[in-house]
Amino acid sequence: MRPKRPLLAFLLPLAMAAGLATSARAESVMLTGTIGNRAILIVDGGAPRTVAPGDKLGSVKLVSVQGDQAVVEVGGQRTTLRMDQPASVGGGGSGANGSRIVLPANSGGHFVTLGAINGRSVSFMVDTGATLVSLSAADALRIGLDYKKSSPVQISTANGVGQAYRVRLNSVRVGDVEVYDVDALVSEQPMPYILLGNSFISRFSMQREGDQMVLQKRF
Repeated sequence: MRPKRPLLAFLLPLAMAAGLATSARAESVMLTGTIGNRAILIVDGGAPRTVAPGDKLGSVKLVSVQGDQAVVEVGGQRTTLRMDQPASVGGGGSGANGSRIVLPANSGGHFVTLGAINGRSVSFMVDTGATLVSLSAADALRIGLDYKKSSPVQISTANGVGQAYRVRLNSVRVGDVEVYDVDALVSEQPMPYILLGNSFISRFSMQREGDQMVLQKRF
């Protein structure tokens, strides 16, 4: 008669697999302030927390703080954070099957986040006053978007009338939420951020919760 394997022998591989899955998940981290050698961090849209070097906030370990920058580590991967600039650190990221986005406001009151267009990494700023997702020609070229195949349109800007191109994006992703066939505008004027306009936002119900914006996917 074969001896029975202890229950632990079955559970241990499962626990190890779960641990590996957790460590492979990327974390969204933003530096919102410093106090001496300590950093104020927001991790995955949570509340701001003050962290000292060597301490962890979830899986994010603060390594050091210098001026308006901080070095953090997740799963052995180190990343330098700059003030109010969200970053994704650690693992290979999660799937795109989510339906809820939580965005913290930065020190200027704006909602900025990392994301992707057609699978290429970009930085977004939420702009509910923008009809479409809007990006500069420089950003379009960087992500491989051949916008000049589209028809040009005239747009009104603070500097007068300018030229832009209306395009359709295959996909727009923020966190683990991805939507498809999104109308966008490519402007030939420089822009500090890609504006996450209503051609994306209208697919969500939007709610403000203190210093956070919550987007719940509708379709």
